[in-house]
Amino acid sequence: MDQQQRARNRCQWLPALESLPGPRYKALVDQLAADMASGVLQPGQRLPPQRLLADALGVTVGTITRAYQEAERRGLVEARVGSGTRVKDLTEALPHFHHLTRAGHDSIDLSLSIPIPTPLRQQQLTVSLQQVSASPEAVNAALAYQPEQGCPTQREQLCQWLASQGLHFEPQELMLTEGGQHADFLALQTLVKPGEAVASAALTYPGMIAAARQLGLKHLPVGTDAEGIRPDMLERLCQQQRIRLLYLMPEYNNPTGHHMSEARRQAIVDVARRYDMLLLEDGVQFVTEDVRGTPLYRLAPERSLYIFSVSKLLAGGLRFGVLRAPMNLMPQLRVALRAQCWSSPSLMGAVTCQWLTSGDADRLLEWQWEEIRARQALLREILSPYEVSTHPCGFHAWLRLPESMRAADFVQLADARGVTLIAAEPFCVGSQPAPQAVRICITPPASREALAEGLTRIRALLDEEPLMSAPLL
Repeated sequence: MDQQQRARNRCQWLPALESLPGPRYKALVDQLAADMASGVLQPGQRLPPQRLLADALGVTVGTITRAYQEAERRGLVEARVGSGTRVKDLTEALPHFHHLTRAGHDSIDLSLSIPIPTPLRQQQLTVSLQQVSASPEAVNAALAYQPEQGCPTQREQLCQWLASQGLHFEPQELMLTEGGQHADFLALQTLVKPGEAVASAALTYPGMIAAARQLGLKHLPVGTDAEGIRPDMLERLCQQQRIRLLYLMPEYNNPTGHHMSEARRQAIVDVARRYDMLLLEDGVQFVTEDVRGTPLYRLAPERSLYIFSVSKLLAGGLRFGVLRAPMNLMPQLRVALRAQCWSSPSLMGAVTCQWLTSGDADRLLEWQWEEIRARQALLREILSPYEVSTHPCGFHAWLRLPESMRAADFVQLADARGVTLIAAEPFCVGSQPAPQAVRICITPPASREALAEGLTRIRALLDEEPLMSAPLL
């Protein structure tokens, strides 16, 4: 038995690189990502030592070293002295959903971006359910199989309602999904291959980070300024690597609140056209027409996808969303959705569309936008001396802490005083260093009084800075 065969017998993981294109080190990382996504490699599993794997594959140790370094940069593995290189648990960096895990906890929860609680939601949902159940046509449609893109009638109804909000679509370019996160995952899974690169703002929605990791995609951060993604830094990244898709939230970024000007949107589109890059615009953080910029699907319809969901407007539990896509991409998306779930649940779509088109939703949203404006004013009043960025329709604000404060400590101290927050780590792409900042959501409390109390406790912590400062390492 020769040395290579002995090495192969000792390797607990042995990637097959022969059929993969590109440099060997990149092919190894792509196979690593694919094996993690398929379950061949489990979290915590130790990878073969570099020299052993090099002997087994017949490549240089330098090739394996470079591959492991790239895998670590992409957040797939972690290397520790004395423990070797191990597969990373990609669920560790996901945000902690306190509203699901801390039932009965008396903390004022400012950690989650959800619609403002009100009995009106339950009342209107009850009416919508009754109206659907009273319509034989609606019940029959809800019981029947539907096309992959979703019920045609529901797509037409959505187009009419969205047009009333200033967003104009054609029914044939819409696909109904099980919420915005499903639309995000579906687009990535269909249009980006494992190992290919996607990009986003360096601080972005954790659901996008989780989807890219789950699919074994290379997720690259782009630098930002007060308007969000910088076109010059995006172009520089495109010159270095092939970026298949750019994910962005032009209206207001989650978590930073950055809003893109018209000039910035056009500059992003120009870069996307030069480098033949798809644009995935997340519109789940919905805003009113008077403060909305031009959606990217209108600036570059041939390469732009748009995500809409009722999670921030009606209720997150409805799990009902929409993916707008260019017609040339729709066949691929239909095939992928059929393989996942055949089509989105027609009953959920019937109830949601009934709610939207009855006029009840408009009355609910009018109340919610008024309440958001009042809560934003409360936020500005209480935290006025500190650096806070947000949006007129924002469910959340981004608080940059004084230099002497560390976000992890601040979150712990706030929790001890009965306020739940989220620091920056879950929003960081790849190995980006987390800024010393926290996201404050103003919508979870049922009353303005509860919100004011939570913000007052946060203000007290900020004012006590000399008592809680810690040296930055």
